[in-house]
Amino acid sequence: MGTSILIVEDDERIRTAVRMVLEEEGYQVYETESGEAALDVFTPDPSDVVLVDIMLPGIDGFEVCRRIRRISDVPIIMVTARSDSHDVVAGLEAGADDYLRKPFDPKELSARIRALLRRARPSETAHSHILIDQLELIADEGSVRVAGEEVHLTHTEFRLLVELASNPGRVFSREDLLATVWDYDYLGDGRLVDVHVRRLRTKIETDAANPRYVVTVRGMGYKLQP
Repeated sequence: MGTSILIVEDDERIRTAVRMVLEEEGYQVYETESGEAALDVFTPDPSDVVLVDIMLPGIDGFEVCRRIRRISDVPIIMVTARSDSHDVVAGLEAGADDYLRKPFDPKELSARIRALLRRARPSETAHSHILIDQLELIADEGSVRVAGEEVHLTHTEFRLLVELASNPGRVFSREDLLATVWDYDYLGDGRLVDVHVRRLRTKIETDAANPRYVVTVRGMGYKLQP
């Protein structure tokens, strides 16, 4: 079985065009036109990547993303035709790893998918085991604990924490993190970093508004506080 991708899109023309592009690249593609159908397909047999439109009949893309996140850390790309940046942030807050605006270049979609699939949890790192206060990261096991309790992170959140932990105290710019965590070799959207940092903080910080571990360095970026 090859890599499988679930397309959730109510516009048949877009859905068909995307399916044809992805099948040409060797992916196994499943498609649904509603959020309810997507959850019915995904729950018993999760795909490797989910591509979900925000505007759907019935359950919208935000809710689809939230429900998938309750049961899986599968990479999710949100798709929007809106220009409102609030939709982008809301999609990322709902659990998406990345987003695309319509109309999009099929080559860009393929590049985003390949980057997502490369974000496997690393088995080796120079800092395979760190312990800072009550935060414990065991990178080669893919585990994070806070005060001894296991914390579940998505692949992207885990990669973000591992990158920050690779050099505690070093300030990483948003561009640094886009290049290493999102695997983007072009100027990406810093909101991807900001929203994922917020999501990470809600999981590892006692008080996300006053973080102990992942701190902001104004005008520069983020660092893991030793």
